[in-house]
Amino acid sequence: MFERELAATAAAMVAPGKGILAIDESSGTIKRRFDSIGVESKVETRRAYRDLLITADGLSQFISGMILYDETIRQAAQDGTPFVEVLKRNGILAGIKVDTGAKNLAGAPGELVTEGLDGLRERLAEYKKLGASFAKWRAVMTIGKEIPRACCIEANAHALARYAALCQEAGIVPIVEPEVLMDGEHTLERSFDVTENTLHAVFHALYQQRVRVEHTILKASMVIAAKGCPQQASVQQVAEATLRCLKRTVPAALPGIVFLSGGQSDELATAHLNAMNATGAALPWPLSFSYGRALQAPALKAWQGQAANVPAAQKALFHRSKMNSAACFGRYRPELEKEARTA
Repeated sequence: MFERELAATAAAMVAPGKGILAIDESSGTIKRRFDSIGVESKVETRRAYRDLLITADGLSQFISGMILYDETIRQAAQDGTPFVEVLKRNGILAGIKVDTGAKNLAGAPGELVTEGLDGLRERLAEYKKLGASFAKWRAVMTIGKEIPRACCIEANAHALARYAALCQEAGIVPIVEPEVLMDGEHTLERSFDVTENTLHAVFHALYQQRVRVEHTILKASMVIAAKGCPQQASVQQVAEATLRCLKRTVPAALPGIVFLSGGQSDELATAHLNAMNATGAALPWPLSFSYGRALQAPALKAWQGQAANVPAAQKALFHRSKMNSAACFGRYRPELEKEARTA
């Protein structure tokens, strides 16, 4: 029923040189971000902050879509124009986070399963009417002693697949996000094994639930050592391990892969993406970005909750987006960062 629409949306999401800006932070997450700059998290401050992100001039050169939170998709810009309409006018697709968060997995201490399937069909129908073209569901895999267990991987893969099937039924492209957390002390090799097992499970579940991978986008973790690991891999090692893992697990029919930053610094996330695209390897899918904090952090710092700082914040967002767009082509260089500092 929605074949052509889904195919067109998926292709637009991973158009050459473009990525996705995630501004779908939950109330708790956005409060922590605001606390870091001494701004109270309330409806109007959240609206004002997302207004500066959504209305920034020129972003459509580098950003194909924005993932919104339930509160945000119902809000409007300062001039009263609904945010979804602002995005549409600027040539940017509106997306929506639909999961309700990761909760403790019964019988599996230390592990999480993402919830939100109850009532999802009805919520997707509403989001479609509000203007959403795509959606996102995030699963979380924690690496530790003897975890993640198979039961955790399978439960999350099944939930991702059921969500994706419901999205496509509603004419919405699903982003499936099985995030392997960077927390802990695990090595690059351990990250590789868990990521490989997780992706195998996810694509098997998608097949079982009759999800068309041609109309699905993968939001993937990079294969990277944990923050607490004493042996950190080089940018090139991360790129090589990530590509090797993806080639083993991701069907060629997938329209594209966008990476999450997962706690990496702004510039390191860009460098890793660039290294993968600079290899010159013939890949079956484009590699792009779907960063939240790694795109927003400089803008948030520049804003400081002050209307007078909006132009500076938007300039910072534009620069970060431009850097990641360059990385999509393998053309990013650290020297380019000086543009923002000296301009």
